[in-house]
Amino acid sequence: MDMIHELIQSDSSVMMGKPVIKGTRITVELILEKLAAGESVEQILEAHPHITRDGIQAAISFGKERTNEL
Repeated sequence: MDMIHELIQSDSSVMMGKPVIKGTRITVELILEKLAAGESVEQILEAHPHITRDGIQAAISFGKERTNEL
């Protein structure tokens, strides 16, 4: 199983089915928005200590994979 499928999940009962970092309510969308706004990975990890660097990388990879599908 690749990192994206291991760490990103979509469940209709969590955040209305938006992709989230597994075991959290932190959406991929939020992570990408924070990065686009100029926040560093370290700042995101500090603000959300229950997620990991791998979780952030999985969110980035998920976003890249989805845009490649367009």
